[in-house]
Amino acid sequence: MREPLQLLPLNAGDDAGEILSERNNLLQLVQLRWLAVGGQLATILGVQFGLGAKLPLTEMLSLVAVLSLFNLASWLRCRTAAGEIANLELFVGLLVDVALLSALLYYSGGITNPFIFLYLLQVAVGAVLLKPRYIWAMVGLTSACLVLLTLWHRPLILPELVDSTLSLHYIGGLMVCFTLNAALLVIFIHRIGRNLRQRDARLADLRQRAAEEEHIVRMGLLASGAAHELGTPLATLSVILGDWSHSAPLANDPVLLDEIKMMQLQLQRCKTIVSGILISAGEARGDAPVVTTLHLFLDQLVDEWRSERPTQVLVYERRDVLNIPIISDSALKQMVRNVLDNGIDAAPLSPLLLRVECANNRLTLTVRDTGPGFSPEMLANFAKPYYSTKGRPGSGLGLFLAVNVARTLGGKIVASNMAGGGAEVVIHLPLAALTLREGKQHEN
Repeated sequence: MREPLQLLPLNAGDDAGEILSERNNLLQLVQLRWLAVGGQLATILGVQFGLGAKLPLTEMLSLVAVLSLFNLASWLRCRTAAGEIANLELFVGLLVDVALLSALLYYSGGITNPFIFLYLLQVAVGAVLLKPRYIWAMVGLTSACLVLLTLWHRPLILPELVDSTLSLHYIGGLMVCFTLNAALLVIFIHRIGRNLRQRDARLADLRQRAAEEEHIVRMGLLASGAAHELGTPLATLSVILGDWSHSAPLANDPVLLDEIKMMQLQLQRCKTIVSGILISAGEARGDAPVVTTLHLFLDQLVDEWRSERPTQVLVYERRDVLNIPIISDSALKQMVRNVLDNGIDAAPLSPLLLRVECANNRLTLTVRDTGPGFSPEMLANFAKPYYSTKGRPGSGLGLFLAVNVARTLGGKIVASNMAGGGAEVVIHLPLAALTLREGKQHEN
């Protein structure tokens, strides 16, 4: 069974997709041309023998044969093409169609032939397949052929046709009508194609976001499951270390007792981390948000980060930031920490800058480092999960989670390289997503 006829509009894509699209377009054009060959042959024979018209059969059938041979060559080209089929090649194929159609119309009445409006089909096909400069060239060419056929053509002789001449006013109106129809076809088909491409781009973006959110949900479920599983062994270790600390042989050894206390502190830290995962796994805002102020939230975040990295230098600048009440949770804090950690990993021996500003009801946090900056490949794949240049298993999730938390809050994260060297990551957050609303105050 023959494949259904479907003309594919041009769209921007990767090289393989573009090659496949152009090849499919040429294949559909070949199928459409076979339909044209069959229709022309049936029309010529029907008019000659059914209506009793006097047509130059030799010339017209020769033209149909030339069109068939050209279409056969196009089909072989489509089957054997290894590389890209240029848009110019499609344009040349349509030019051949217009030329042969014009020759057939020349032998069968020219402007008086009712099939003169088949030119509009060529314009419509060109509007779908070709680039804008070729489309308007097709409009100009078909309009010129229409004008020429009003001046030069062989009359269509039918038995019941007495006078085959047309008035000048009729010919002028016909030309205006044709040109107007051709222009409107091009404009509206082009606009419809552009709207379809924009819709496809939006759908692709929504599918990408849905995949990322599904990935976050899976990570949240995995994290919460792991946290539940770790709860029992951590509790067992806590009991054992407590027993050791009260054991007489170990209690009399100061060195071992200090090591047990150190292990208990580290164990307590692990339990705190597990508890934090259980609180906010997979959520953009935790189940137990804390009401605080913006200044206090930023200052505590910086102090905690500095205490965990005492050898690193963090330059903290807070410029014209309103001290408004906000809702803070672990996800919001972890988002900023992930960006800071990524910056210090890029340049561990250099100071890291954190600048906070407020403008136009938006909170802007700018993190700058003096490292080598982002590579073009890294910028193109910024914040994609597990995409990182650090070479460690599991790397690339920090920025991925930070970007999705910012997106959930209605903000965004933008990464770029600075002119003087180093990288800059800017977090934009709407203050309305952080502030405590009246309704929430009454609920608490």
